[in-house]
Amino acid sequence: MKKKLLVGMLILAVAAFLCTFNASTVLAAKKFVSIASGWVVGVYYPLAGAISNIAHKNLPDIKITVESSGASVANAKLIATGDADMAILQNDISFYALQGVKPMFDKPVANIRGITSLYQEHCQIQARKDAKIASVADLKGKRVCVGPLGSGTEQNAMQILEAYGMKFDDFAKVERLTATESSDYLKDGRIDAAFYSVGVGAAGLVDTAMTVDCVIVPVDGGQRDALMKKYPFFTKAVVAKGAYKGVEADVPTVAVMAILAARAEMEDAMAYQITKAIFDNLKDIERAHAKGKELTLESALTGMSIPLHPGAEKFYKEKGIKK
Repeated sequence: MKKKLLVGMLILAVAAFLCTFNASTVLAAKKFVSIASGWVVGVYYPLAGAISNIAHKNLPDIKITVESSGASVANAKLIATGDADMAILQNDISFYALQGVKPMFDKPVANIRGITSLYQEHCQIQARKDAKIASVADLKGKRVCVGPLGSGTEQNAMQILEAYGMKFDDFAKVERLTATESSDYLKDGRIDAAFYSVGVGAAGLVDTAMTVDCVIVPVDGGQRDALMKKYPFFTKAVVAKGAYKGVEADVPTVAVMAILAARAEMEDAMAYQITKAIFDNLKDIERAHAKGKELTLESALTGMSIPLHPGAEKFYKEKGIKK
């Protein structure tokens, strides 16, 4: 009897060990990937969320977690340090990161690689109507938010102002705020205008326009031409009539491209799987935000300013998008 009991206990012990071993093996096999996005009320965050959901539904061995961050410059630095495996950022900032352009980057982010271009990011200047700002030149002497410190928005603001012969010093007050904070400050009258490099229809701008009378300040004429000549990653763009309450005609501006990047250290197979899953499930990207509709296989390499990750490159070669 004792012998049978001993054998039974031994069998149970072995079974328990095997269960624990199998669970540990499965957990070890699952690969965790972090993706740095941007402001929760912007476009980066919901698109990153859509990519995470796509992985959850289609890539059982990969779990993608989304992190809110300070956007483009900060995201490139997270790639450099390994604190993020993937990131959404502007194509101009990714190029500066790869080159190590100062003062944004102390040294090159040599390990940043492209996965796909996502959509056109419009440079938008939203101003209170009662501030009487009809042109970029009218920002002189005003209280202006230029985006978070180190963000792509801040860099684009500097570049646009440069084309008009202006600097941040020309403002009565400079604020460096998130999109949510900018919206609150505009609604409360604590600032007169705010720069955003974000897809048209971003929640922060929509909310502000619904609360107070606002305008979108144009970037056009010879200044726009000069800007695009010096910084060729800019393209002509339009904030369409009706995009926000109070926008009663198309407003000319410029845009950069938002791209999805990854660390060069990411396994080629993983980068391939993620890229393929995105393009196999574009409807999920479209449902996450209206800007997601701009992502197509044909536009995947538009404005790509950094080398492709080998895993993504393999996918595009299979599709005939890249030779």
